[in-house]
Amino acid sequence: MTTTNRRIVLASRPDGQVTPAQFRLEDVALPALADGQVLVRNRFLSLDPYMRGAMNDRKSYRQPQALGETMVGGTVGEVVESRHPGFTVGDVVVGGFGWQHYGLSNGAGLRKVDTSRVPMQAYLGVAGMPGVTAWVGLNRIISPKAGETVVVSAASGAVGSVVGQLAKSAGCRVVGVAGGSAKCSAVINGFGFDACVDYKAGRLVEDLAAATPNGIDGYFENVAGAVLDAVLDRMNAFGRIAVCGMIAGYNDEPIPVYNIRSILTNRLKIQGFIVSEFADAWPPALAELAQRVGDGSLKYRETVSRGLESAPSAFIGLLRGDNFGKQLVELV
Repeated sequence: MTTTNRRIVLASRPDGQVTPAQFRLEDVALPALADGQVLVRNRFLSLDPYMRGAMNDRKSYRQPQALGETMVGGTVGEVVESRHPGFTVGDVVVGGFGWQHYGLSNGAGLRKVDTSRVPMQAYLGVAGMPGVTAWVGLNRIISPKAGETVVVSAASGAVGSVVGQLAKSAGCRVVGVAGGSAKCSAVINGFGFDACVDYKAGRLVEDLAAATPNGIDGYFENVAGAVLDAVLDRMNAFGRIAVCGMIAGYNDEPIPVYNIRSILTNRLKIQGFIVSEFADAWPPALAELAQRVGDGSLKYRETVSRGLESAPSAFIGLLRGDNFGKQLVELV
């Protein structure tokens, strides 16, 4: 059994945009396995926008990422050694071991998953935390009704693509917002949205109006900035907005909003949410998502970089919007 673990730690905090200098690759010794513990060889690492906020040393909904410690992140892998009665060698488990090859655990926070119909890496995306995030924001906050119009920003991403497909299943007209004609084409033809607005085309306000002739009843927010401003101007009375992320401001750029009066005039419900706080939603959401992935009714895309060493550049690309669908790192 290996005695060395390779990991990436946070070396310094970013000032504005993230650079490779913020990360450091290390080889560290693995402690011996104790009674009640399992050793997991991580096979895939999830990269997610929330990690950018964790790199800052400021008040947030989670503790800041500690300097010199393994970068946070979701993982899926295989149990390679066990002294825990609930786990056997070969079990595939989802955990939060972060940016490293191996994880040592007493079993807390590990979830065994079935890979007979769902690929293991999908449990980090469409059938995992991003999928549950989509399910919660749509069903618990937007609460869509058949015939309504739902708009989704970052529609080609791991969360947005699921939101749109679930909203279509609820009988809604679904409009995505994405960057570039290729992503918009995939949002419509691959994920089944009714329309998609390319915010990079320079006609955001006009194109959104054309795509939402009856206004907007629900909006799933991943971006903020100009997209949120354009949406607020199209919201119908008693519309609902689920605020999942504000990636436009993750590098500390200002994100001005000018149509703020729409909140009052249209009596809007706007709720930010953290998916980990909806514990009761995880079992039904995970069950539905896995079933839909297994039967092929829920489509998804992945961007996979290879090797732990590629994680910093893949993460920086994620923040630029370079990825298509879920951004993963295959840990070879």
